[in-house]
Amino acid sequence: MRRFVAAEWGPLYRTVRSALVRRGWRAVPMSLGAVCLTLVFQIVQNQRWGFAFVQDLGSVRASDPLWLALLRTPLSLFVPALDLPVWGALAQMLLVFGIAEICVGWRRTLLIGYVATLAGTTYARVGLALGPHHPLGLPDSDRLIVDTGPSAAVVGLSVYVCWRYGAYVTGGAVVLLMGVELLVKDNLAGKEHLAAIAAVAAVCAMLSAAGSRQGGRPRNLHRVRVRHPLRYRLRHRQQPQRDRSVPSRSG
Repeated sequence: MRRFVAAEWGPLYRTVRSALVRRGWRAVPMSLGAVCLTLVFQIVQNQRWGFAFVQDLGSVRASDPLWLALLRTPLSLFVPALDLPVWGALAQMLLVFGIAEICVGWRRTLLIGYVATLAGTTYARVGLALGPHHPLGLPDSDRLIVDTGPSAAVVGLSVYVCWRYGAYVTGGAVVLLMGVELLVKDNLAGKEHLAAIAAVAAVCAMLSAAGSRQGGRPRNLHRVRVRHPLRYRLRHRQQPQRDRSVPSRSG
């Protein structure tokens, strides 16, 4: 069991722990900003004057024009869902966004998060076009559901970080959990989570293929640093002279 835990979570744990010990909360500035922005949106949308304002900024529905949905999608990630407790969204963002920011950087964290969110939003339109009788289709009532929150991004980032650090069992558990969620509660959010996983899995497959074409170099390499490079070079330059000074024992 100890070997499994070390192999599954060891590299991920060491990376996160090292960053937090060295830099503290400064290691996750983007994640803290995302949590604060989500909290601000939650406070504003609960005001009588702020609900319509937040909906205009970050509320996405499948019935909206495509250009408007694409324009609102970036901020929709930070608008908490109305039917879920906000503390759940804040905890998800702080934990998953924070780990991803430390492990893959804030730019890639946002990129993968937006890919996952956009995949869910796109699926809603495709599912409505397929209709309720198709296995991947959606009923027409889902056209007016407000699609906001970080859940699709959280799921996509979890799968990506697990793939990046070789925690394949954990990544598979996330996928299985999302499948069980859909079986228990067949709704738009559950199907969007699976669409987000499919999109991130496609990104991982493309990155793996690109790495294979470049010679199959491993993703996580530990750099070996020489503390005194000048002394290192001088030592190896003098080594051949020492070899030539040794008298020959032949004859």
